[in-house]
Amino acid sequence: MPDLRLGRLPKVGVVRMTIILPEPLKEELDQYAAEHGRLYEPVDTAALIPHMLEAFVRSDRGWRSRKTKAGRSRQPVTSQASSTMRSGAEGDGSA
Repeated sequence: MPDLRLGRLPKVGVVRMTIILPEPLKEELDQYAAEHGRLYEPVDTAALIPHMLEAFVRSDRGWRSRKTKAGRSRQPVTSQASSTMRSGAEGDGSA
């Protein structure tokens, strides 16, 4: 039987949020958590949700593309500032 896409859960720091779910989604999440617990180790449904959301965001090509473009538009300013600082330090012989 194939492993679930989510895999084992990493240990990370947390921030508490409250969300509202439709009942059918909650039932399906509970079923998923039961199967995940059977394959790996028992886990509460609520513990799976952040990892599912993270996997979703990372797999969203549109989001990754927009995030990369936003990073590129900010990057030249940072690169220019750091190269100015490097050339200034090299030019005055104080390194």
